[in-house]
Amino acid sequence: MREIPPPARIPLLVLGLLSLLTGVLAGLARLGVAVPDFGAAQAGSHAALMIGAFFGTVISLERAVALGSPWSYLAPAAAGTGGVVLLAGGPLAAAQWAMLAGAAVLVLASLRVTQRQLALFTVMLAIGALCWLAGNIAWLASGDLQVAVPLWLAFLVLTIAGERLELTRFLPARPAAAPSFVAIVTPILAGALLVPWREAAGLGVFAAGLLALAAWLLLYDIARHNARQHGLTRFIAICLLSGYLWLGAAGLAGLAGGFAPGHALHDAAMHAIALGFVFSMVFGHAPIIFPAVAKVKIPWHPAFYLPLALLHGSLALRVAGGLADAFSLRQWGGIANALALAAFILTMVISVVRGRKAQPAGRRRRKRELG
Repeated sequence: MREIPPPARIPLLVLGLLSLLTGVLAGLARLGVAVPDFGAAQAGSHAALMIGAFFGTVISLERAVALGSPWSYLAPAAAGTGGVVLLAGGPLAAAQWAMLAGAAVLVLASLRVTQRQLALFTVMLAIGALCWLAGNIAWLASGDLQVAVPLWLAFLVLTIAGERLELTRFLPARPAAAPSFVAIVTPILAGALLVPWREAAGLGVFAAGLLALAAWLLLYDIARHNARQHGLTRFIAICLLSGYLWLGAAGLAGLAGGFAPGHALHDAAMHAIALGFVFSMVFGHAPIIFPAVAKVKIPWHPAFYLPLALLHGSLALRVAGGLADAFSLRQWGGIANALALAAFILTMVISVVRGRKAQPAGRRRRKRELG
């Protein structure tokens, strides 16, 4: 089968970015910040837009590119369409079914990957996709988005953990790594699945698993070694290590009850994992993944650190506002969170432009050398 060319993938990325933009505005609206009406109208769909429509689109797009089968692109197309349905004010059930279809195709694509390469990390990627599917089913069946959130978070966490697990093969063999990884993932899955029936117990088990996974990643991930390198390699490692610290903070907040809706630590727990952990991974992996998906060059530049510093600083301000019961600090932290994401996107766009300008210059130099 013929692969989907890079230009045809761009509209799928655009669908995801539309959901990201609206999801960020919806999050600000939840903090009482004045935003355009189309963002404020989606305040109740913040998690669905950010996890299902945005991350569902970009993760399934990355998987489709890796698999190389045209049918696998139905996953990002369906997830992105679900986000557009929400943005357009269409029927909620239509958006839910679209995201469910996207998750189902991602599961099939992930199972195809395991057929090609049966390994613990490919199995973990498939389990992560199953968590997204299970969360969408729970959302559709119950009509309660909060029931789906732990499973959606498990989708993100296990997808990232599976990708990091793959890279441990470049380190000296450590027999305890794989068995301990499986032992840690088990409570994450069990806790997320238990939530619809025993919410408090399920969220506690889930949080304990996250805390243990953060410790595992800090101990076994190759990022500890790469942090001593230079340039892009060092930047990626710092993104990862800082994200693991935020994952641990989310686990601690969750053990104190922070994952329960309405808890005083809920905002801190949710955004420590969603912003501090997940978006740190995005910042670190984007200079590698985006060129693979869109076939563009993103040259390394120290300015990459600026959005990362703003992300962590703004999240620390937001968490501090929650701990101190200072709503204004939470608001300013949320606004700065949005600015950090905007700064990151702007930095990537500028880097793509730099990369395109550098390519003709490189070709001219090679022409002179050959001529």
